[in-house]
Amino acid sequence: MRKIITLIILLSISIGYSQTNEVDSLALELAYQNQDTLKVETSIKLIKSLYDINDYDRALKYIIESEKLSNNLNYSKGIAEITYYKALIYAAKDDYINAISGYEKSKALFNQLNDILGVAKVNNSIGLIEIKRGNYTKGLQFSLAAIKELEKRNLVNDLRLAYSNLADAYYNINAFDKAIEFYLKALDVQEQLNDVKGTSRSNSQLAELYSFKKEHRKAIEYYEKVLANKVTNIDSVRGRIYPKLGGEYLRFNEYDTAANYLVKGLKLNRRSRYNEGILIALNNLGDLNLQKGKEILAEKQLLEAGAIAKKIDNKTELLKHYKLMKSLDSTKERFERAFVWQRRYYDLKNKLRKDEVKIDSKIANEPVELDPDLVKPVIEKIDPAVKTDSIQPKEGFDKFKIILYALLAALAIVSTFLILIYLKRNNNIKYTQELEEKNIKIELQNVAFQEQTKHLENVNNVKDKLFSIVSHDLKDSLSSINGFIDLLKDGSLSREEFDNLIPELSENANNASLLLFNLLNWSKSQMQSLEPKPSLFDIQEVFEDKVKLVEQRMENKGITLTDHSLRDFAYADRSMFEIVIQNLLANALKFCKNGDTITISNHISNGSCIISIADTGIGISKQNLEKLFKNSSFTTVGTNNEKGTGLGLSICKELIELNNGKIWVESTQGVGSTFYVQLPKSRPNGD
Repeated sequence: MRKIITLIILLSISIGYSQTNEVDSLALELAYQNQDTLKVETSIKLIKSLYDINDYDRALKYIIESEKLSNNLNYSKGIAEITYYKALIYAAKDDYINAISGYEKSKALFNQLNDILGVAKVNNSIGLIEIKRGNYTKGLQFSLAAIKELEKRNLVNDLRLAYSNLADAYYNINAFDKAIEFYLKALDVQEQLNDVKGTSRSNSQLAELYSFKKEHRKAIEYYEKVLANKVTNIDSVRGRIYPKLGGEYLRFNEYDTAANYLVKGLKLNRRSRYNEGILIALNNLGDLNLQKGKEILAEKQLLEAGAIAKKIDNKTELLKHYKLMKSLDSTKERFERAFVWQRRYYDLKNKLRKDEVKIDSKIANEPVELDPDLVKPVIEKIDPAVKTDSIQPKEGFDKFKIILYALLAALAIVSTFLILIYLKRNNNIKYTQELEEKNIKIELQNVAFQEQTKHLENVNNVKDKLFSIVSHDLKDSLSSINGFIDLLKDGSLSREEFDNLIPELSENANNASLLLFNLLNWSKSQMQSLEPKPSLFDIQEVFEDKVKLVEQRMENKGITLTDHSLRDFAYADRSMFEIVIQNLLANALKFCKNGDTITISNHISNGSCIISIADTGIGISKQNLEKLFKNSSFTTVGTNNEKGTGLGLSICKELIELNNGKIWVESTQGVGSTFYVQLPKSRPNGD
């Protein structure tokens, strides 16, 4: 009785410190109650109210006294509820060991009481704490076990937590479709409860998931829902959302809208010094300005983004930074630097992919040990006072009843075996399906690794090819020029000797120029950064410009040019076409002798432009004709020992095909060669 009076006095004093009307009302109600079990019930309601307003210390005081009273009364339901709330408070204070211990005790009590709802609520809470600690597989198991009962009773408060927990767990194990499913369910409950903070978080998570799945219009929709929420539409929230939303609009080339969000996001995040927001905004602004041709501004923004990404160790944005820097340096024809960025990009991408594989493997192989309480049937308590020895068969027990019970027992045993066989078969099927899914996933990953390995081998081959050409062919031409300059410095040449060497010097310079020209275009094409920008242009103008570049060399070699070109228009990338014409003219000049003729012409055929460059030079053998236009280093020495990289015609073929055209050659050894180029006169259908 003294304990009861003490409890009443303690609860009465606490009325003055109540934070809500509900707490005040419950405390007052408790103070004037006489029946002990009602006191415990009211005390539990009061503890729940204090827990809901996060007043854990006061709630613990009531728990201690209510626990004593429930134990004195041997009131199992009260003990179970109080133990559960005590575990909830331990969980809120990040005391994992005491929380789990309390959950297990309360669940055992709820099981004894056959309280299915109580067990479901405990399972849901265990799921929450396990997911929070990163034990996603275990957490999923408990939360899924709780969902069915919570949905059946429409306990929206508990469902709100359960759905969010499940969504977070699926998100962290990369099961994105399941994560979306439960975020949508959580969002529906949060909107019912007018949970502004929870609604904002679910919308934000859904936007990120849809962005990852490349459903960018849906991502925009959910990001804008976050911004439309006036309660959460504060600078910190807008600072996180604006850069991401701007990036989504950039996917659709809506540059003005994207720029508006990105600039606003950058300002807000600089003001709050939120590095991750600054990083995302700078990366996306760099991408936007690169697409709009503002390369200087893009480079400045991307360099700052790279420094921040390394500082805060944001690997996802660092990967994007490497890719954008590779595109920037390729556009600016800084190919050596572009190779470096490309190598860093693939190194980091492979590392992230390996980390994902390790995480997936760890989760997939994690042993799932079912908590016995999740599947344990509720067993009635047996009064220990009733001893089996006292149960004696009645005299004259009917034989028919014995047979009946024996049959029932046999039926129960057979049924049990059948159920076990059925369960084992289902488990085997499920296990086989999981193995098949894992095998498919591993196969896909192996294909991706093989593609990556092949790509890296190609990049290494490009690098080796470049070094080989630079160290041999280009070096020879430059060494010859340097030797001539050294002779001039020493005064070792007479005027006559000087005049005689000028043609050779000019030839070496031209060779070096053409070599470098082809090397740059070839390396750019190998880095997959060539994108045609077609327009209508006059073919005759291109001929006139390119002929001027080789006129002096033709005159020195004694070659005549016949110009049959006409004013006509083609629809293609003019700069790419100029590269092709320059290579074909250089090739014709290379394989002509003194007295030979080069003829240029063009005409219309089936709505296309046909351009031809013919020469009366040494021609090409049938064996060598098969080697032309291939991506290999096939080359022959010209009539004056001119050297080449063997890349010119492969570049020409790639550039013409990029512009929906064709290139071919007709040649007879000892007679001459004619190269043909076919290009469209208008935009092809479907472009």
